Amino acid sequence: MSTFQVIASGLGFTLSLIVAIGAQNAFVLRQGLMKRHILPVIAICVGSDIMLMSVGIAGFGAIVENAPWLVTAMRVFGGGFLIFYGIAAARRAMKPSAMDATANAQKKSLLPVLGATLAVTYLNPHVYLDTVVLLGSIANSYGDQKWLFGLGGMVATTVWFSALGFGSRFLQPLFARPKSWQILDMAIAAIMFVIAINILQPLVAG
Repeated sequence: MSTFQVIASGLGFTLSLIVAIGAQNAFVLRQGLMKRHILPVIAICVGSDIMLMSVGIAGFGAIVENAPWLVTAMRVFGGGFLIFYGIAAARRAMKPSAMDATANAQKKSLLPVLGATLAVTYLNPHVYLDTVVLLGSIANSYGDQKWLFGLGGMVATTVWFSALGFGSRFLQPLFARPKSWQILDMAIAAIMFVIAINILQPLVAG
């Protein structure tokens, strides 16, 4: 395959994994709408994906596949965090209020936002399964061109999170009403709970 075809394959494959609505995407969207430190939030998401993709392409996906206890631990911590975040979103939805993005950005310090970004990224086992295991396995099937495939994936995650974070400003007029924030937080809570159930279900079934 040509260089362009391999890169395009990596880009398309990665987009198919990350565009679906998930905990990380919901978090980035909300931060973008509130204009709360969106640049460092995007940087963490993109940088984390690139690092995990690199780990998977380098061949460490097999380690994760052969360490059931590690996957179990990620499921427990990840499911617990998503439930906690879902409850917080549900509580916000029960007390909707018009939100002044600028005022909120000033009240919310950087460190808590960075901490939440790291948590929603690294406590979600789907992130590891998608980037380290799945993408890493597919990339390695390309042999000597595996890093070109990975490059396509890295471009995809950069474009996606940048578009999601900075593009959310176009929805600002819609979210000038308290009801819109209530609906968004209800949707975020539902997403968090559904993902948490999916993550924890294998442990209960087992």
